[in-house]
Amino acid sequence: MQMRLEICQDGKRSLAPRSDDLASKYFFIKDVVIREGYLDEISWQSSLCFDDLNESSFLEELSWVVLCSGMKESIIRKIFGNISKCFFYWASSKVIIENKEECYGNAIKYFNNKSKISAIIFAAEMISELDFNDFKINIIKEPISVLQQFPYIGPTTAYHLAKNIGIQVAKPDRHLVRIANAVGYSDVQLFCRYVSQLSGDSIPVVDIVLWRFATIEKDYLDIFFKF
Repeated sequence: MQMRLEICQDGKRSLAPRSDDLASKYFFIKDVVIREGYLDEISWQSSLCFDDLNESSFLEELSWVVLCSGMKESIIRKIFGNISKCFFYWASSKVIIENKEECYGNAIKYFNNKSKISAIIFAAEMISELDFNDFKINIIKEPISVLQQFPYIGPTTAYHLAKNIGIQVAKPDRHLVRIANAVGYSDVQLFCRYVSQLSGDSIPVVDIVLWRFATIEKDYLDIFFKF
């Protein structure tokens, strides 16, 4: 595979594949993901716009990330509809707080993790004390640090939540770290930004395409050493 030198954000030089080679690999991977039935997932990620974020959608995405923390996404996907029903489909933080005992009691039947269900209620209490428009401004200024104020939102999951509310970042999970390293990048954000520029897809879409491919294909790194 032909390589070129690239200067990373940390000032270190790393080897990166030629742009046409990397683009062809990405589009091949995207085609595989679509053929496996994940076009709706890509379309959803592509449709996200931070300007459209409201309190209800933030509560929903925050809760999704909290529940997914340390667990397989496929498990949470099966129960999330029921959890949403238990929390009045994320109508507002006020509705959740006013009915928090009911929300907790119903939700725990579907997901028996007291700490995470309590974390969702606590997050709703935090959000109810905020001016949501001011909160959005703060997210734009410092998305990762601002989002980490919520329980279960750490240095990695903050990126997961950020991309799910329309911020142009990628989640640096183990799969994306391995893929970035395979093509000579030590920084997942820099790598996904570069692929975004090559493909025309947003950074969150690049993230979901590469991550989903890694869940589909056991030997997902092999593609970066072929062609």
